[in-house]
Amino acid sequence: MPINRKVPLRKCIATGEMLPKKEMIRVVRTKEGEVTVDLTGKKSGRGAYVSKSEAAIQTAKEKNVFERQLEVKIPEEVYNDLLAIARKEPTA
Repeated sequence: MPINRKVPLRKCIATGEMLPKKEMIRVVRTKEGEVTVDLTGKKSGRGAYVSKSEAAIQTAKEKNVFERQLEVKIPEEVYNDLLAIARKEPTA
């Protein structure tokens, strides 16, 4: 009998969609206030998820969703990293 494993879902802060965690990118704010892209999904700190689409990342940037969720100013490099990751992902 195959084992049915529960797939962890996360909500995209830009689109509001519930998607599997593996289809999302996590951005984390550490206790020191540093904001980085967390590819492992395991760094400690406050995290927010966005889907791996350029449109969702652009929406999050335009509406300052990460700044509201993480309560800190988001450096431009974080958005550049997110876009680079989204461009590397093959489209389904």
